[in-house]
Amino acid sequence: MADQLVIDTVEMHTAGEPVRIVVAGYPPLEGETILAKRAYARAHHDDLRRLLMHEPRGHADMYGVLLVERDDPRADLAVLFTHNEGYSTMCGHAVIALGRWAVDTGLVEATPPETTVHLQVPSGLVRAVVTSGEDGNRWVRFESVPAFAAFLDVEVEVSGHGPVTVDVGYGGAFYAVLPASRLGLDLVTSPLAQLVDAAERVAAATRRSVEVEHPTEPDLAYLYGAILTDGKDDYGPHPTRNLCVFADRSVDRSPTGSGVTARLALQWSRGQIGLGQVRTFLGPTGAPFRGRVVRAVDGFQPPAVIAEVGGEAFYTGTARFTYEPADPLPAFLVR
Repeated sequence: MADQLVIDTVEMHTAGEPVRIVVAGYPPLEGETILAKRAYARAHHDDLRRLLMHEPRGHADMYGVLLVERDDPRADLAVLFTHNEGYSTMCGHAVIALGRWAVDTGLVEATPPETTVHLQVPSGLVRAVVTSGEDGNRWVRFESVPAFAAFLDVEVEVSGHGPVTVDVGYGGAFYAVLPASRLGLDLVTSPLAQLVDAAERVAAATRRSVEVEHPTEPDLAYLYGAILTDGKDDYGPHPTRNLCVFADRSVDRSPTGSGVTARLALQWSRGQIGLGQVRTFLGPTGAPFRGRVVRAVDGFQPPAVIAEVGGEAFYTGTARFTYEPADPLPAFLVR
């Protein structure tokens, strides 16, 4: 860690979930591809991730974005995502915030009423559309990478709960997905600590029982977390609620963009939603994401869809973080 360290950030949130965008002070990341840059960040600068994500500058559920040099010429910008444990493959809530930020700062020239922003993320190229209106550029929707059902109705042995049936969906990251009722819990009435503990146990059990595979990138083939739902998967006018627990017991305040994408892929695979049908998804804060299946992906195995997910992002401030070498507590977590 450098002796004289100054890092500037823009602070945002999407549906309550924080987005810390590092805009200056982070060292360049080496590597020919974005996945190589992610590996370099993990190997050489993971102390900076902890410095920005952990206390006293962050917290156990902090989330961040690193701007990196793109290697996909179609992209307007390329980013890595960081959290309490490491580096995500995809993050929908951060894409929504980045879309607004890119247009607001002029990084991508605005073309009202809608501006397209192409972002290269570790899982691929994501197309975001920023809608300009009376309230500015707050509403952003994005089309992510091909999403699919990896496993349906897999029985796993969950510590403290016994055998439980889960689905595994991919929406830029792999998630174990199941109704909270299968664990004897309810997303509204059960204590959050019980929900988080159960989701963590489901993720651990699923990792023991199934081996996920990504069709093109082995580096993306790992289970990121678990999503507990209210079980309302059949299409209808009512919203459906979910809680995503990922990385090291991190709780997503938003409905989770990649998680909503995975849920849409699972619903489509079961015939519970048709092309173009819009669903509203709620997370712990109650702020909505809206999602729909746009189209099926020709020739992709397993069968996959492109989903569109949208939400609102807001600014909360800017920050300049420093580090003193004599500080005995540069980064820590107290839960």
